[in-house]
Amino acid sequence: MNIPEWTKPAAYGVAAGAIAMAIVGFSWGGWVTGSTADEMAATASRDASERLVASICVERFLAAPSAAGQLVALKEVKSWEQDSFIEDGGWIHMQFLDQQVTGAADLCADQLVAMESVPEIATEPVAATTKPVTTGG
Repeated sequence: MNIPEWTKPAAYGVAAGAIAMAIVGFSWGGWVTGSTADEMAATASRDASERLVASICVERFLAAPSAAGQLVALKEVKSWEQDSFIEDGGWIHMQFLDQQVTGAADLCADQLVAMESVPEIATEPVAATTKPVTTGG
């Protein structure tokens, strides 16, 4: 079997091109391995869970009748103990979860400490602004 002379340099060129493409793809193209993608997905899921539970915690904290006093007390607690303050208050515990979300109490405390005061929450229902739709005539 006769193989043309240009086959060997062409094969080296294809191999070098594939290696260069892989280097560029993984370095600058945003390519990742399957395990890295799994780690990224797990991290994103954990972060989203923490943010969701922390936002529910903040809403519960602010809805409590003693929210203003509790906010003052939270701000007086040392920063490394604020998550325990939130956990002890029960605002972070979600009955619908089998396990509590680690890190959510820290986020909740950080969001609350960043507030200057407890915002007023509207207690009266908002009136409907649209007219009812009638059919037939």
